[in-house]
Amino acid sequence: MLADIYTPHVSGVTNHIRLNSRFLKQAGHEVFIFTFGDPEPGDVEENVVRSPGVPVADTGVYFAFSYTRTARRLIRTMDIVHAHHPFLSGRLALRYCRPYNLPVVYTNHTRYDLYAQAYLPVLPDQIGTTFLQAYLPSFCREVDLVIAPSPGLKTVLQQIGVEAPIQVIPNGVDLEPYRRRLDPFPRSRFGVSQEDVLLIFVGRLGPEKNLTFLLRSFAGAHSAYPNTSLLLVGVGPEMDNLKDLAERIGLSDRIRFAGLVDYELIPRYLAAADAFVTASVTEVHPLSVIEAMASGLPVLGIESPGVSDSIVDGQNGLLSRDDLASFTAKLSLLLADAPGRRRMALNARRSAEAYDIQQTSTMVAREYERLHLHPPKRDLRSWRMGLRRLVDRLS
Repeated sequence: MLADIYTPHVSGVTNHIRLNSRFLKQAGHEVFIFTFGDPEPGDVEENVVRSPGVPVADTGVYFAFSYTRTARRLIRTMDIVHAHHPFLSGRLALRYCRPYNLPVVYTNHTRYDLYAQAYLPVLPDQIGTTFLQAYLPSFCREVDLVIAPSPGLKTVLQQIGVEAPIQVIPNGVDLEPYRRRLDPFPRSRFGVSQEDVLLIFVGRLGPEKNLTFLLRSFAGAHSAYPNTSLLLVGVGPEMDNLKDLAERIGLSDRIRFAGLVDYELIPRYLAAADAFVTASVTEVHPLSVIEAMASGLPVLGIESPGVSDSIVDGQNGLLSRDDLASFTAKLSLLLADAPGRRRMALNARRSAEAYDIQQTSTMVAREYERLHLHPPKRDLRSWRMGLRRLVDRLS
């Protein structure tokens, strides 16, 4: 596994890599994770190989253009290399593996065009799209397998010009903690009564999650349904702004911030809630939505690739158009219809079974085995390949 970012950074991608690696190991495979940064003190996870990089402020992200010689030699002993980011790690996968005919798999986890809009709002939207149209199709042609976690994302990739074959394999979730229905945290922990309807969001509190939109919608619905509270679980660069917004709209007693919590405790937070809400449109296959469904929570989201692939409007949750009035109307419906919430909760739990990590990691392993048994045929005798091998060995 090659990743630009790994633990201790917390994100859907790092959680996916960690979880998928664990289940692949349980199935008898040997898994190494190559990433950037300093060795983590007390890191008990085996086979995590970190190459030095330049830290980007205090984000937990490191920037580098190469791996150490030790890491490069180790990569050449792999049977399969799976890149989880297309830029740094993806390019290094091609650079180090193509000269030795090692199959390269790539999973597209992120709507990079929408992330650019969230973090670089001063740039025209066309810049992010134009860059992806120039970069991703050519990158995907060079790898041996492209994985999209949802049908909606496969369509998005094809729309920006990716012509390489794309296999849809969902990102899996370990459903066992949710099947056990661990004891929920008492609502008094969040200052919420048993009579309240408790909404929950779990994820990074970043611009790409559209949380200002969510809080404004909550304020509108709360004016009609005052026995409602919202719990945000996670941390991120928007936390202070969101707390200020909650104060300005007079709902700081109804909008609670749990902060960063241990991943193992997430089932207990979800079990305390009545419904899960998200206004993000940047997801490709949000694990937090699947975890909420596995907890028996109906989900309210916005029609977009990823969310719409998991939620069926009126069956296991509700889908809204991407505008404040529509989302607030759907949120109000969710709050008003207690029997509907219970019905959708049962369907949500059933729907989550399709994303069991044992099932999805088996699907990935089958693709690995196929590529290992029938590796792509390339002309390794060309002068370019020979030069790459020579430079790699001398550097």
